[in-house]
Amino acid sequence: MLSAAAVALLVTLALALARGLAGPTVFDRLQAGNTIGTAALLLLTLMGFLNGRPDFIDLAIVYAFLNIVGTIAVLRFFRYGDVSDPDRAGRGPR
Repeated sequence: MLSAAAVALLVTLALALARGLAGPTVFDRLQAGNTIGTAALLLLTLMGFLNGRPDFIDLAIVYAFLNIVGTIAVLRFFRYGDVSDPDRAGRGPR
């Protein structure tokens, strides 16, 4: 049963990768990248469970936080054109 879940996650990763490569807009590619990150997070947790290594869950949590921060940074870059410009924070698009 757990190996079927691992295969399903690998298929999900492959489909998300195909969608990311064929996405017509940047936001489609970003969503595919976020899906790949989430599926990899689930696969990492599943592999840790199968191997009896509970410390993989800690790594998965850190990877989830990095996935969220990376997605927000990319969205902010495409909205404002700069990730670290404090003067543009809270203002609308240019």
